[in-house]
Amino acid sequence: MIDEKWIINNPDEVKKALLKRGFEVDFSEYLELKQLRNSLLKKIEEVRALRNKLSKSIGQYKREKKDTTELFAKIDSLKNTISTDEETLKATETKITEFLYTIPNTPDEDVIEGDKEKNEVISVNKEKPVFDFEIKDHVDLATSLNLVDYERAAKISGRGTWIYKNMGARLEWALINFFIDQHLKDGYEFMMLPHILNYESGLTAGQFPKFKDEVFWLEGEEPSKFMLPTAETALINVHRNEILKEEDLPRKYFAYTPCYRKEVGSYRSQERGMIRGYQFNKVEMVQFTKPENTQVAFDELMGKAISLMKQLGLHFQVSKLAAGDIAFGMSRTYDLEVWLPSVGIYKEVSSVSNSRSFQARRGMMRYKNADGKVEYLHTLNGSGLATSRLLPAILEQNQQADGSVLVPEVLVPYMGGIKVLKK
Repeated sequence: MIDEKWIINNPDEVKKALLKRGFEVDFSEYLELKQLRNSLLKKIEEVRALRNKLSKSIGQYKREKKDTTELFAKIDSLKNTISTDEETLKATETKITEFLYTIPNTPDEDVIEGDKEKNEVISVNKEKPVFDFEIKDHVDLATSLNLVDYERAAKISGRGTWIYKNMGARLEWALINFFIDQHLKDGYEFMMLPHILNYESGLTAGQFPKFKDEVFWLEGEEPSKFMLPTAETALINVHRNEILKEEDLPRKYFAYTPCYRKEVGSYRSQERGMIRGYQFNKVEMVQFTKPENTQVAFDELMGKAISLMKQLGLHFQVSKLAAGDIAFGMSRTYDLEVWLPSVGIYKEVSSVSNSRSFQARRGMMRYKNADGKVEYLHTLNGSGLATSRLLPAILEQNQQADGSVLVPEVLVPYMGGIKVLKK
C-alpha cells in the first residue's frame, strides 16, 4: 500500500510515478473521502465529549432532585447521532481501504517507463552453447532418458503437469538440496510453510484483490483459503501485525515449496514440457529490513541468485524490468533468465524484487528504532531458485551428441556421484 501522506500531500507526483507503469488514477474521490472521514472523526469526538459532560451531570441532577427527563433525552439523542456517524465513518473507511488496495506500488526513480519490450539486459553469464550436432529439446531428452513422464501425469492430473522419475526425480531433488545448503551456508533461516493460506496472506503480499482469480481456491472453506502460488506469499506474512526490534534486523528466511498457479501450459512450442505448468517447485528467499538497508538487502539477494546460476554453469542473462513489467506490489525487479537452445529464447528462473514499505503497510509489519519510534519495515524477495525451467535448461545446454546429458559439477555429490545421464 502506498504511503497515504504522500498521496494527500502530493497526489500529482504519485500519479506521475504510476504512469510509468501505464497505470492511470484519479485521486479526487479518495481525497474527498479522506476529508469526509476527518470531519466525521472530529464530529464524533465532539459529540462524545458533550455526551460525557452531560452524563457527569446526572449525579448532580439527582442530588439536587432536578428532573432528568430532558437530560436523558439529550444523551440518547447524542448516542443515536454518534451511532449513525460511526456507521457512516466505517463505510467511508472501507471505501478508502478498498480504493488503496487497487493502487499498485510506485516504481523506483531509476526504473524506466514502458512494458516488457523496454526491459534492459544488464549482464550475461557465459557464451551461448554451440553444438556440432542436431540438438533435441528438453521434452525429447527427458523422455528418451526416462527422466520425466508427461503422458501418465496428464492421465492422473491433466495438461500442464509432469512426473519426475528415476534420475529425473533425483536431479530435481539435487537442485533443491543444493539450493537449501547454499542458503543455510549464508545464514538464512529455513522454514517449512503451510501450503494453504488465508485471504489476508494474499492481501498483504499484494496479490489480492486484483489477482485473486489466478490462484486455486478451496471450495467450501470458511473463511476462504487458497493454495500458495509461491512461498513468498507465506513468508512475507510471517511478521504480519508484528513490531520487531531493530537489533533483530534484518530477518532472512528461505523456504522450499511446490507452487500452484492457474497458468497451464499452452500449445506454443516454447512452452512445451516443464516450461509452464500449474504446479512446480521453487526455493524462495525473503528479507525484512530497515529502510536505510534496503539496497544492501536487494544486492545481497541478487548476488545469491546469480551465484547459484553461475555454479550450475549455465548460460543466462540478467534483465532489469521496465515499470510496466514489474509485479503489482514491487518497486523494482531484476530477472535471471536462462537460455533454452531448442527454441532460442530466455526464460525467467528467478525474480529478485523490492517492495519497500508497500507490503509492510498492508500487513502492519513494523519495527521500533533506537529512538523508540515505530516505522514500517521494507520487504524483499528473490527466487533461489525455481526448478521447472532450470531442469530443461540443464538438459538442453548440457546435452551430448550421443543423447546423454552432463550433470552440473555442483550437483554430482547430490546425485550419488553420477556425472552423466544416459540411457
